[in-house]
Amino acid sequence: MDFEGASFLYTLAGLMITVAGFATLLLTLRPAAGARVSLLDRYLAKTVMTYIFVLTAGALLPAVLALYGIQERWMWRDSGVLFALPMLTLQTTYPYRRRKAVGEAPPPPIYAVLVLLGSAATFTMLCCILAGLQHSGAFYITALTIDFFTVVFGYMIALDIIMQQPLDVSEQPAPQQRRVAGRERVSAPEMPTNLNQ
Repeated sequence: MDFEGASFLYTLAGLMITVAGFATLLLTLRPAAGARVSLLDRYLAKTVMTYIFVLTAGALLPAVLALYGIQERWMWRDSGVLFALPMLTLQTTYPYRRRKAVGEAPPPPIYAVLVLLGSAATFTMLCCILAGLQHSGAFYITALTIDFFTVVFGYMIALDIIMQQPLDVSEQPAPQQRRVAGRERVSAPEMPTNLNQ
């Protein structure tokens, strides 16, 4: 089960789980200040946790495949595909999912680092591994490390955003802007159908 980069991946997995523990602090910061947990708080915490668990799975995947005696070349190729597909999906759909969940697009730094840099690193790794270039393990571990640090960057920005929210922030997502006959129109948030809620 010993393969090139194994100890680095184990260390990275441990570091990722530690960051996941700190990500749970997102849900405790605002209530500690006397505010309710907002939709944005919950969305950002859930997103960071999801990314971290996909990254941790990616860090442990080569070791799992090595247990089955898979050749190192195929181990990296299989790991690259199995990691890249869910990670690229998370990275490229982040702006849409955030807009849908909280009613606003991600800030430009998040878009540039988490979406563009992260997906570029993941996609480049996948292409290099599938092309059969030498040092597949290095491509895999480098992409995993870059993706991890883009998530840490996103976490730091999320902390800043959460701490700047007013204490009485609404649970409702921001109203969506719609274009109606050439002019902007703000739609009201949906009302519950059951008035006893």
